Amino acid sequence: MLTTGGTPPFGGRSVPELGGSAMAGVTFDQVSKRFGNVAVIEDFDLEILDREFMVLVGPSGCGKSTALRMIAGLEELSGGRILIGERVVNDLPPKERDIAMVFQSYALYPHMSVRENLEFGLKIRKMPRPEIDRLVEQAAEILDIGHLLDRRPRQLSGGQRQRVAVGRAIVRQPAVFLFDEPLSNLDAKLRTQMRAEITKLQKRLQTTCVYVTHDQVEAMTMGHRIAVMNAGRLQQVGPPLEVYEKPANLFVANFIGTPPMNFFEGERTDGVLEAAGLRIELPPAMRAAAEKSSRPRVVAGIRPEHVTVSRPPAEGPSAPVSGSVEVVEPLGHEVIVYVRVGDSLFAASTDSRTRPAAGETLTLHLRTEQLHLFDPESGARLN
Repeated sequence: MLTTGGTPPFGGRSVPELGGSAMAGVTFDQVSKRFGNVAVIEDFDLEILDREFMVLVGPSGCGKSTALRMIAGLEELSGGRILIGERVVNDLPPKERDIAMVFQSYALYPHMSVRENLEFGLKIRKMPRPEIDRLVEQAAEILDIGHLLDRRPRQLSGGQRQRVAVGRAIVRQPAVFLFDEPLSNLDAKLRTQMRAEITKLQKRLQTTCVYVTHDQVEAMTMGHRIAVMNAGRLQQVGPPLEVYEKPANLFVANFIGTPPMNFFEGERTDGVLEAAGLRIELPPAMRAAAEKSSRPRVVAGIRPEHVTVSRPPAEGPSAPVSGSVEVVEPLGHEVIVYVRVGDSLFAASTDSRTRPAAGETLTLHLRTEQLHLFDPESGARLN
């Protein structure tokens, strides 16, 4: 039975302690990876702390899974070093790296029972039978799969298979857990439940975790820190809310957040930004930051939750402007409204009672103190 909401971890049962290997962080030191003439990862520097839950997030093809596979020893480095703890592991085979990996496809042996799948890695290491039994029983209790031990993978649901895959990693007691998009094959509700399960499990075991996903909701809800990647390069590293509230550049600002941030380019003159039919007087601190750029043009961004709508025009936050509703997305607890203002399309988040209609004219109010300013050429954050 999966747990959700405020339910105690693993149904409130007492959870046995699994004694494991010495804990270890992971360090990427100027790592690069090339396939022929194609650079997949370049100049990659990242320190993952001991017992940290680090999420590598980015669009498909950004190099995040390749980075994970290099930690595991499944891909060779083209340059640089990877350290697990204080050991450089570039030339070590996977079995000597003290890691355990959970794959997107679960990678269970179909001809083996759940118990045999859990035992397999321990048998390869020639662990004594009593110790194997102890570790398997403990992992089964932690993950609530004790009643499944005699079943084959084909007799399990997707969520149960995922639990078995995680259990197989747990019993090895590694210094580092590696997760390669482990929830992407599950339905939306089960993904939400398993996110909570894996997060609670990491807190219980206190093991370093490196988790790869393209799903920003997973990244924001699971990671102690997130590392945003694009085109093989690291864009920003930090706690999820810090990355959300202060994106380092245009890419991060656009990638993190659902729906994405609104962007509009404009001219900055004497502390006033004119763009998209708006004339915005920048707050003093923001004005000083913008003036660090020698270029008069800037790209401004604002998140949908910092744009409010009204009908008819009414008093509210500064910088009101009117536009026509193009799309309405009711989400139950809120409504996302897309409003056309000149050449720009603004997304605004409003409560479900507003119920705007396509074609209706609404007034937008931008909370100017929540603006993000970026250099239009480099994409770097200005404020």
